[in-house]
Amino acid sequence: MKTVVQREIGGRTISIETGEVAKQASGSVIVRCGDCAVLCAVTFGEPPRHLDFFPLTVDYREFTYAAGKIPGGFFKREGRPTTKEILSARCIDRPIRPLFPDGYRKDVSVVVAVLSADKENDPDVLGQIAAFAALTISEIPFQGPIGAVRVGMVDGEFVTNPTYEQRDEGDLDLVVCGSNDAIVMVEAGAKEIPEAGMLDALEYAHNEIREVVGLISELQAKVGKEKTPFEPPAIDEDLKARCFDLGYDRYAAANRTPGKHNRKKALDEITSSIVEQLCPEDQIEAGTCPDPKEVKGYLGSVKKQVERDGIANEQKRSDGRGLSDVRDISTMLSFLPRSHGSAVFTRGETQSIVTVTLGTSFDEQRIDGLREDRRERFLLHYNFPAYCVGESWPNRGPKRREIGHGALAERALRPVLPAHDDFPYTIRIVSDITESNGSSSMATVCGGTLAMMDAGVQIQRPVAGIAMGLVKQDGEFHVLSDILGSEDASGDMDFKVTGTQNGITALQMDIKIDGLSRDVMARALEQARDGRLHILREMLKEIQRPRDDVSPFAPKIMRIKINPEKIGIVIGPSGKMIKSIQEETGATIEIVDDGTVTIWGTNLESATAARDRVEMLTEEVKEGQTYEGRVVSIKDFGCFVEVLPGQEGLLHISEFGGEYVENPNDVVSRGDMIKVKVLALDPQGRIRLSRRAVLEDEGVLEPATGGGDRGGDRDRGPRRDGPRRDGPRDRDRDRGPRRDGPRDRDRDRDRDRGRGPRDRDRRDRRD
Repeated sequence: MKTVVQREIGGRTISIETGEVAKQASGSVIVRCGDCAVLCAVTFGEPPRHLDFFPLTVDYREFTYAAGKIPGGFFKREGRPTTKEILSARCIDRPIRPLFPDGYRKDVSVVVAVLSADKENDPDVLGQIAAFAALTISEIPFQGPIGAVRVGMVDGEFVTNPTYEQRDEGDLDLVVCGSNDAIVMVEAGAKEIPEAGMLDALEYAHNEIREVVGLISELQAKVGKEKTPFEPPAIDEDLKARCFDLGYDRYAAANRTPGKHNRKKALDEITSSIVEQLCPEDQIEAGTCPDPKEVKGYLGSVKKQVERDGIANEQKRSDGRGLSDVRDISTMLSFLPRSHGSAVFTRGETQSIVTVTLGTSFDEQRIDGLREDRRERFLLHYNFPAYCVGESWPNRGPKRREIGHGALAERALRPVLPAHDDFPYTIRIVSDITESNGSSSMATVCGGTLAMMDAGVQIQRPVAGIAMGLVKQDGEFHVLSDILGSEDASGDMDFKVTGTQNGITALQMDIKIDGLSRDVMARALEQARDGRLHILREMLKEIQRPRDDVSPFAPKIMRIKINPEKIGIVIGPSGKMIKSIQEETGATIEIVDDGTVTIWGTNLESATAARDRVEMLTEEVKEGQTYEGRVVSIKDFGCFVEVLPGQEGLLHISEFGGEYVENPNDVVSRGDMIKVKVLALDPQGRIRLSRRAVLEDEGVLEPATGGGDRGGDRDRGPRRDGPRRDGPRDRDRDRGPRRDGPRDRDRDRDRDRGRGPRDRDRRDRRD
């Protein structure tokens, strides 16, 4: 039987329904908001698998039919998950994973599918709500419920679950998951929002989350299944205490060993010796000693406790730093000679080589999803090879973790990018982590800033990032700056903060404990700000501002504006003209409808040559300007000269030169190149030319004298012996010598009607 609960949240109704679809799953729901509908089904495997980790799988998919689209590509069906789908799946996985009982090892599968999308609202938050609700009403021992909400900021006001347009225009894109009592996950991008503003946004989000939790609790009360009892693995208290006694002091001493690998080696040697002591080989075979895996598990807990005690009791960390100290930082610029920009950023035992490549608009990535197709000009890719942690595993493409870390760094740097009109390059950043001991995503942010400055990308302000941690012990909260990998594993919170000196640009937070107050979060963010500013100062010792010019190996860009009516001239029939320009110059040309022409050249000469060709094709004829034109047709009354591509003017017979011309064919031939000067442009765009004016300007002819504007004998050329032409022919001298006949009358009529030379050419061919 179908069951529906609904509630108005953020001004829109969200409903959760169950009992009609996917009834064989342990729990299944459909969450709706407007025209969006998201299905989630959760299942678990039997019998339990003998693993030392929790095998949770979360799969989030956006079927293109949900938006009335057919997938692009050859196969026309959904393939491997997109970056957007992977990031959405991670935002479901991260908050639910800590809410399963310790020791739970059953194979749990969470499948989320977008069934309908309205192209205005992102269904990812609905997918989170669906996953939380399906787990809550199932028999799986999930310790929920929790809820999720997206918060935007438009014109200084918080907006619950904003549309795509509001997110693009706003200053904040914040996704928060939490219970009634505490926030458990945060994912945010912002445009330099101050720490206090971020805290206000988190508090606002938590209030909205309580409404979502109430909605899920209402559904659970109606249809929730009884949770399957789970008995955690039995704890051998005597063995646990013995491991503590044998290992604590030895681990505490070894934990001060300098260097990640030296420290790990020392700790591992202690672990091996204790295992050998408690589990001799002969007793293992006889089954008269504890399980070595169980012993290693207890010893792992001892190592964590040693690290936490050092932080809480001694205010010292394993590498000797204080709680707020940042590891030593070093940077190198222009590390790779042929890349457009590069930097090496090292912080302690974490290092990243970051490169920037500048491309053309044709290098933009096409994004095909539930929204309208769009193109992305800023790309950041994060690589985490096995050697960076001294291990070995096969490289089969980026893992979900790499995609998530890259997305965080990309979100951190995006707010400071220059406007596309000011810097029309496609920007690709690649971060190769070459050493890692915590905070490699933040090294990517810092290295990305330096590499862009080295490449001449005119960023608004430099961005730095820092990873923070927290240990809660005996009611006390201890905030750690620039955490190590072991501190991440041992601590109670991992959060990464990026930003400029003005405010936060990205925030990612995973909280493992309940009851984190606003005061503690404020203290953590303030300590993160101090650390971020310290890192910025260290970064700027190497370079103060972006370089003035881009790399000589980067494409050269020129942008001009042409008359939109002349776009067709540049493109030419079937694109022949623009193709020929690109082939001859080696440049790439892009034209938009408003007449903006962007030219990309492999070097300055290539771009300049292409620009000159485009300007020549689209140049406007100017009165008083001299041009070298080509004679395109000859008439009884003069000839037509193409002064610019596609622009012809009339050179009247009276303007040929200093002598009287009876027949134009005696002076010029079709195809001749001659210099002419523009005398006038009439309102109809007709061009009146003169060769005589050019000769006068060059001093070959003496300027004519007499009153009037090119009147009298000047228009007729030098006086010749013979009868004087008086009367109306003098008034018609600008149209050439008068000849009787129908063709002459037709020609005069054409001129009066404003027909151009091309019209007369067509009429002549027809005749």
